[in-house]
Amino acid sequence: MSPRIAIAHDYLTQRGGAERVVLSLAKAFPEAEIHTLFYEPEQTYPEFREMRIRTSGLNRIGAFRRDPRIALPLLASASSRMRFDADVVIASSSGWAHAFPATGRKLVYCHSPARWLYLPDDYLGEASPLDPKRIALKALTPFLTRWDQRAARTADLYLANSSVVRERIRRVYGVDAPTLFPPFSAAVAEGEQEPIGELEGWAGADGTEGGHYLVVSRLQPYKHVDAVIEAFAEMPDRRLLVIGRGPEKQRLLDMATENVRLVEGLSDAQMRWAYGHATALIAASHEDFGLTPLEAGAHGVPTIALRAGGYLDTVLEGVSGAFFDSPEASTIRSAIERSTHAAKLDAHAIRERAEQFSEVRFHAELRTIIDDLGRGTTS
Repeated sequence: MSPRIAIAHDYLTQRGGAERVVLSLAKAFPEAEIHTLFYEPEQTYPEFREMRIRTSGLNRIGAFRRDPRIALPLLASASSRMRFDADVVIASSSGWAHAFPATGRKLVYCHSPARWLYLPDDYLGEASPLDPKRIALKALTPFLTRWDQRAARTADLYLANSSVVRERIRRVYGVDAPTLFPPFSAAVAEGEQEPIGELEGWAGADGTEGGHYLVVSRLQPYKHVDAVIEAFAEMPDRRLLVIGRGPEKQRLLDMATENVRLVEGLSDAQMRWAYGHATALIAASHEDFGLTPLEAGAHGVPTIALRAGGYLDTVLEGVSGAFFDSPEASTIRSAIERSTHAAKLDAHAIRERAEQFSEVRFHAELRTIIDDLGRGTTS
């Protein structure tokens, strides 16, 4: 008999790479229930509406669903009470789901050990020393660190989603976790395309003129979207389309010049249009795994990326893209100008690179790992 699978995830309150992974897990194991601290349908992918999702008691509080960070003092306790019955739990975790109690074996697919504990500056961004979130986190860190280390020891197997995260897991938990790269979503590459109405008058009169450069990112300080926007302020003949939401949105709108547009909440068909009509993707953040270059690559579109982090796993220089060495406007601008004069990369080769990270490959490797775990042959 096949093992009974449950899927755990920190919270489903946004659209990002980790949430795409949960969708892929649910596709691989359609009978599995999804357990999460918070679920806000309006803020995450619509596909979750068709799935069986169980939440914590804290989900009744609307403010927590909208911004789980404000519930930080309560989340360790809530995570420890998320009880469910399954032979194997796949915990998609960036800091909470790895602690959900399991009656069977627990496989942690780690996007990163908790940033708020081990990379607090990334988590807090430019919060001042007197910001309530910074004060609360400083007070809670000793307790949360002990709790987090205990939670990590409840796993039967850790998997890292990238080379960077594998090294971080080794440093933080002393665990040598095999790497299983996440897939890019076929939904981003395949299907009809729909122009973005908000671009009328900006991308041509009807909003369907391509040739833009593209950023797909949460609007957080450490994503360096501001540096990309600043770079395009000095290139008024090129257009930049930014897709994402987050606390930096108003600041970025205030600094955006006429050749920059920010949009959010797009459908898959609109995302396909945005990728498919782009000249190149610009990726300036220090990512644990570089997913968006694969989504762009599925359309034959190259990436100009920061030479760091997960982009070293997914961008192959000279084949699927090019690199710049620091997330600064002048460096980004120089990289864009160099790529304009360089020979165009082959779209077929770019697509072949993306296919190495396909969902079919991800599902096959994951099923093998779970079969081994169920037989007790993985340790």
